[in-house]
Amino acid sequence: MPLYKTITVNEETSLAIWKVEETEEKLWEKIELTPHCQKRFNGMKSELHRKAFLSIRHLLAEYGYVDSDLVYDENGKPHLRDGNFISITHSHNFTGIIISTNEHVGIDIEMQRDKILRIAHKFTPFYEYKTLANTDAIVRKLTIVWGAKESLYKIYGHKGLSFLHHINVQDFMFDAKKTTAQIIFKGNLSNYKIRFLEFEEFTCVYAIRNK
Repeated sequence: MPLYKTITVNEETSLAIWKVEETEEKLWEKIELTPHCQKRFNGMKSELHRKAFLSIRHLLAEYGYVDSDLVYDENGKPHLRDGNFISITHSHNFTGIIISTNEHVGIDIEMQRDKILRIAHKFTPFYEYKTLANTDAIVRKLTIVWGAKESLYKIYGHKGLSFLHHINVQDFMFDAKKTTAQIIFKGNLSNYKIRFLEFEEFTCVYAIRNK
């Protein structure tokens, strides 16, 4: 079943993850794109990207939505026409969405890869994680931190927000599967709940803005 996982976060919020295993032809079943999205689809040279794009429409259908219910603002942030909040992610053969009726939400899926060690200094104080037992643990933790900051960036939706300077993710234990974070930007402070899960060498992180 391509619908890989669903999580009910609370009464207002839930998420769904799709594992893309179908052919592109199979993913087209029961999908109708708007002219704008069809044009976007036609411009995608990568089959992986096209399949991810279609699988997200299947995830929308899980919540009773169709492609025309999804719109994007000038910053590229997705919105639902009925006013519910949504965030979208894809990484390799996994895609995911999180939807909430009254909470600002963000989601990110990332493959756990050693290359994150080379860019860690660009998004977090790397010295904080050098005490971990081994490289695998450092990669896992950095991937969670990156996913958290990416999720928060999607929620905030403003250009100029720096992962390194404006977003702070509190340290956490792997077993806790949660932490908190803050954004301090242009004199404004906002707080967030962070949750994460790991599967098949991927990490999914989702964020919810505190009310």
